[in-house]
Amino acid sequence: MFKFFENLVDPYCAYPASDHPPQRLWPFLLAYAQPFKRVFAVAAVMSVVVAVIEIGLIWAMGWVVDILAGSPEQVWQDYGGWLIALAVFLLVLRPVLQAVDVALLNNTILPNFGTLIRFRAHAHVLRQSVGWFENDFAGRIANRIMQTPPAAGEAVFQVFDAITFSLAYAVGAVVLLGQADWRLSLPLLAWLGLYGLLIRWTIRRVGPASQAASDARSEVTGRVVDAYSNIHSVKMFAHHGREMDFAKEAIERARGTFQAEMRIFTIMDVVLTLLNGFLIVGVVGWALWLWMQGLASVGAVAAATALTLRLNAMTGWIMWALTSFFRELGVVREGMETIAQPIALRDGPEATPLQLGDGRIELDRLSHHYGRGRGGLDRISLSIAPGEKIGLVGRSGAGKSTLVKLLLRFYDAESGRILIDGQDISQVTQDSLRRQIGMVQQDSSLLHRSIRDNLLYGRPDATEAEMIAAAKQAEAHAFILDLEDQKGRRGYDAQVGERGVKLSGGQRQRITLARVILKDAPILLLDEATSALDSEVEAAIQSTLYGMMAGKTVIAIAHRLSTIAQLDRILVMDDGRIVEQGSHDDLLARGGLYAGFWARQSGGFLAVEDQSKTEETEAAE
Repeated sequence: MFKFFENLVDPYCAYPASDHPPQRLWPFLLAYAQPFKRVFAVAAVMSVVVAVIEIGLIWAMGWVVDILAGSPEQVWQDYGGWLIALAVFLLVLRPVLQAVDVALLNNTILPNFGTLIRFRAHAHVLRQSVGWFENDFAGRIANRIMQTPPAAGEAVFQVFDAITFSLAYAVGAVVLLGQADWRLSLPLLAWLGLYGLLIRWTIRRVGPASQAASDARSEVTGRVVDAYSNIHSVKMFAHHGREMDFAKEAIERARGTFQAEMRIFTIMDVVLTLLNGFLIVGVVGWALWLWMQGLASVGAVAAATALTLRLNAMTGWIMWALTSFFRELGVVREGMETIAQPIALRDGPEATPLQLGDGRIELDRLSHHYGRGRGGLDRISLSIAPGEKIGLVGRSGAGKSTLVKLLLRFYDAESGRILIDGQDISQVTQDSLRRQIGMVQQDSSLLHRSIRDNLLYGRPDATEAEMIAAAKQAEAHAFILDLEDQKGRRGYDAQVGERGVKLSGGQRQRITLARVILKDAPILLLDEATSALDSEVEAAIQSTLYGMMAGKTVIAIAHRLSTIAQLDRILVMDDGRIVEQGSHDDLLARGGLYAGFWARQSGGFLAVEDQSKTEETEAAE
């Protein structure tokens, strides 16, 4: 039975992905609810049926009280069949209907609706650009991905479990009391009016208060995750107290917003108790007065009393359900700030896969300033021949990394074009572009998975032998075999920790190199590829790097100039422009910026001060 209800909706069913999700709450929820339309309709009907049954039972109890006025033999003779039918209904049919109602809510809607939202929201967020992620906390994004789906599921649950049920119950209660004596429905109607005003007062305050509390909780999560992600810096600078103060500020704000939210519920509970007292005195007292006047039967008094006590017990639950409903909607609204943002960097409607030929790269008056009007790149034009090896050097902020990010289309250039084999990269699909480019970054972070998973990220269909061969080329195989994690997994099965923190910087870099070797893309980007390696390992791996470059178009960024001295051409960038270019020897002979960089380079070659001393010694001799 459970499998039947659990599989009524497939949360992973195909759907048309939207670059512009609805920005308003109800259209946003309705977009996700499309696969559940029929289930929601049946759930609403079942909620009404259950409410009608509850009202019917109260009427039936009043009827039983009335028929007991006769002798037992006469009662059984006249009503025995009806009493048996009522018993059968209670023992057989009512449990079945209740089971369908509960199974739809607990087994169909709650698990699948939240799963569907989380899966699609994660898919949407993954499509955002690198720049989008750089503008927010990873912890806050993840928190919203995690808290929005259960909040939306809880809101839907309350619609059918409480709101639909309570509305049907209220209508049924008025009808039931009206049938007994129309005057009994008057205090109930008055109470419903006052109850509605209390609901309105509560809801108007709970929504904003809940959203403020949710925002504050997300801020706490963001600050805590920020500290944990940078724990090495926290420890290195001995800023435990500073981080505690930073977190305390957000935690106290969260406490204040939660206190404000809870004050609303306290006021609601006190007023609700007063209203329920009015309900009991009004309806039961009125029923007793009518009975004393001979205008109502004992059964009517019993039914009115049972109904009133039932409503008294339900009102708190209904109020909490309603406030929970709007509180969860506040959480959904807050989550929408992240998961409903439009996709800014997307494939064009006519985008086609990149058809790579020789690997020629052309930059045509390329400019990008990150929307600031300065920094980045400024009208760069450049042609890189197929198979040419280009080195990029320059001061920090000269635009080297910006050029690489634009080539990978992590951002769309503000002006100008990038062409690969004559194809504008803004007109090809992003995935096809990035499949043709291998990238080794200075920040060699790894996925919190096994060594094997990280290596195969470069080429998932690679064989075990190919993976190991790539690791050996990157001088990584030997240390990988010695790895063991906390759960006893060894070698290629060992987990590396979040961002690879369980490995040294050099080990992470070598695994990153191995991953790119395994990918074997025709265009290779190296951003300080050996920056984390010690001199001995770097010397051992230099031949591997040059082997990787064979037959590929290469752009290599390096501050350690010896790593690019043998490349075909070196570009010197300054203030977003290419100010020098040529071979290593040509640039040294020119005596410009590159020659200055080279003269100041430490290790292997003389620094400027040492060179002067040497020249003075030679002159003296």
